[in-house]
Amino acid sequence: MSGENLNDVVAFLVVARERSFTKAAAKLGVSQSALSQTVRQLEERIGLRLLTRTTRSVSPTEAGERLLRNVGPRLDEVGAEIEGLSELRERPAGTVRITAGDHAIVTLLWPKLQKILVDYPDIKIELNADAGLTDISAHGFNAGIRWGEQVAKDMISVRIGPDTRFVVVGTPGYFSGHKPPVVPQDLIDHDCINLRLPTYGGLYAWEFEKAGQELKVRVEGQLFFNNIFHVFDAALGGFGLAHVPEDIARPHLAEDRLRQVLEDWCPPWPGYHLYYPSRRQPSPAFALVLEALRHRA
Repeated sequence: MSGENLNDVVAFLVVARERSFTKAAAKLGVSQSALSQTVRQLEERIGLRLLTRTTRSVSPTEAGERLLRNVGPRLDEVGAEIEGLSELRERPAGTVRITAGDHAIVTLLWPKLQKILVDYPDIKIELNADAGLTDISAHGFNAGIRWGEQVAKDMISVRIGPDTRFVVVGTPGYFSGHKPPVVPQDLIDHDCINLRLPTYGGLYAWEFEKAGQELKVRVEGQLFFNNIFHVFDAALGGFGLAHVPEDIARPHLAEDRLRQVLEDWCPPWPGYHLYYPSRRQPSPAFALVLEALRHRA
């Protein structure tokens, strides 16, 4: 395959991953019309339509999905190997792309990675906030962050945070007009603040466990957010109950600005883990990021 043809495939992969010619063009530093022409020429050469275009969206066809699934990860590996050549330089360099939820970025990644940016100015870090279970290989990420039990078996997993738990909280003012729930099923009678998962558009079902019994409750309420910190702020404002990580609620619980309920149904969960493909050799830049994030009890 000629270099020009390979560049056309790379252009297609960026469009397919971004699901947008506008975003892909900005990422590649080319005009939208030029990018559209590049992809169209690729389709003409192979005799297959790779993208379905509408006025509102762009999505891969069956052929496009196959190209994205089978060729995308291989080109990512080539890119990673090229970046890995930076180990021959005096200072590590390259871009490390990580996808994670907003809570993990704010409470773990950003505090730990600031020193890397200062000590290694040739390293670039991209943190992509996404609460969904992103396929890191298909979307060009070096690594992802998930709760421990969500990491796929074909990935290398490194613990980056302590055990944590989610708690159900509300303000004293809210509970002055509502009877506190005793069991998770009581939540159906409360105004709860929902979290919408950005990747798939579904609502997060609140998860509970007690004495080996696991429950998931679909709650109802007036408010919906796709950011856990917005959910928390709404609860702090007295607009209902929220199911949030304990660490962001703890200071407000200590000062009685919030009150916790269903405490015996909220056990600790395995903490955040960073995961990356087992077949990929980490670059020096990624190795530094990994070591900076590693959890030390």
